[in-house]
Formats: sequence, C-alpha cells, structure tokens
Amino acid sequence: QVQLVESGGGLVQAGGSLRLSCAASGRALSSYDMGWFRQVPGKEREFVAAIRASGGNTYYGDSVKGRFTISRDNAENTVYLQMNSLKPEDTAVYYCAARRGSLPFYTGRYYQSDFGSWGQGTQVTVSS
Repeated sequence: QVQLVESGGGLVQAGGSLRLSCAASGRALSSYDMGWFRQVPGKEREFVAAIRASGGNTYYGDSVKGRFTISRDNAENTVYLQMNSLKPEDTAVYYCAARRGSLPFYTGRYYQSDFGSWGQGTQVTVSS
C-alpha cells in the first residue's frame, strides 16, 4: 500500500497563494490516480481536484476551478496542488488521496470512497 505525506500548508492572507505537496512512498505513484480533498470541522470531506496516473486529465470541484491547479511528477513520486487567489472559505485541512488503477468516469465530483489511501492532512488557513 502506498503511504502519503502532505506538506506545504500554513497561514496566508486572502488573495495569496500556497503550493501543497503530497509525497508518496512504498509504491510507484505512476500506477495511481490521485486526488485532493479538504475538510472543515463538522462538514463532509469535499472533493477539490484529481489527476489521472499519466497526468493527462485533471478534474476540479466547482469552488476551486480557475484558481487551483493539480499536477504530478511521477519521477519524484509527488503530487502538487497550486492554490492561487485564496479565499477565507478555502480554510480547511487538505488531504491527499490515491487510487490504484483508474477513477470512475468523471461526473462532476469524486467521493472519498473512490480512493483507497489517504495522507494525514495539512492545515491551510486563509485570513481575511
């Protein structure tokens, strides 16, 4: 099973940028479709972005489209989430997730159950 460790979270002012990283170990990331989710206390974990194993297709939740970019470097076994134009409502714990094999056909969002491995999360706080 692949192990995932997120980093890059922190405190940033509204309008600023952060780049999250998700480093994988234990397995080659090139066999996994990857995703990012976020969660605030008391709410369901929300789909943010996903990327196919080849990096050729990316998918985004409506709330982050045009502001966030998911990418990957399979040689480095790392997935990234570039977050620009951050808003206070982006404040959450951000989780990296992996699915061995292909994600289902995209119909607007992915679900926690679509992924089998998770990192421990990294806190992102956006101040107004």
